Amino acid sequence: MRPLILSFRGVVAACAFVVFFLSVPFVPRSEPLAGPQSPAEGAFRRQVWLVPAAQPGVTMRTTLFRPSGPGPFPLVVINHGTTQNAERRRMLETPDFDAMAQWFVRHGFAVAVPQRPGHGATGGEYREDQGGCDDADFARAGLGAAESIAAAVAYLRGQSLVRRTGVVVVGQSAGGWAALALASRAPAGVRAVIDFAGGLGGRSWDRPDNNCAADRLIATAGEFGRTARIPTLWLYTENDTYFSPRLSTAMAAAFRAAGGQAEYVLLPPFGDDGHFMAERAGSESAWGPVVERFLGGSR
Repeated sequence: MRPLILSFRGVVAACAFVVFFLSVPFVPRSEPLAGPQSPAEGAFRRQVWLVPAAQPGVTMRTTLFRPSGPGPFPLVVINHGTTQNAERRRMLETPDFDAMAQWFVRHGFAVAVPQRPGHGATGGEYREDQGGCDDADFARAGLGAAESIAAAVAYLRGQSLVRRTGVVVVGQSAGGWAALALASRAPAGVRAVIDFAGGLGGRSWDRPDNNCAADRLIATAGEFGRTARIPTLWLYTENDTYFSPRLSTAMAAAFRAAGGQAEYVLLPPFGDDGHFMAERAGSESAWGPVVERFLGGSR
């Protein structure tokens, strides 16, 4: 075997390459930092934030509103619904619930509206899959969404503009169900939960008043109620095509029977489908007085 012979010039070149390689700083893949991403604008100081999710490396696209001044303000976290269709989830725009957020800001709250993982620009893993009607797991789906809400609450409570106590968690549809799931986990700093038309499995096969495993949904509401110890307000309408008054009443009753605190209010019909009342401007006149009375001294 011929010995390997390097010239002096070759040795110098090799050493120079090693020194150069070791001297180049390591630059990690660029990731957006959590926190505000835009200036606060308008009378309601609307601002885009990135909020860390429970999933490593995932930040939730969040719209933040707040009153004028430095705070700290009591916090409201509003949570959107979902769909079991992956393509529709991918196309979802970042939610804002403008009218509802502005109502809370006028009452002195800072308001955050996060887009949970598995939806739209937030990306990440979808942990809210309820499964098929034959094996529907509404507890798993609700708690999967609740972990994202808990992460948002924990992060925002650490910001100087937010008061650490008196947080109110609000949700609509699957977001309302997730808020009830969160209540069952005794979340730190959370004072109350408001559920607008909460539930899962409604309008199965897109048919009104057709529910997937309704009995299981009622039973799961009871499971959440067994460990929930904060006040909850349940707001439904007479013309909700996802969760009829009979079903929503049974869910709230199961929650209360298991030990949870649930105030159930059935509101008059709203629009073509009261299920979407929380998203609509002008609905504040229906739910506003009820929410104001319920919150009372929560701030």
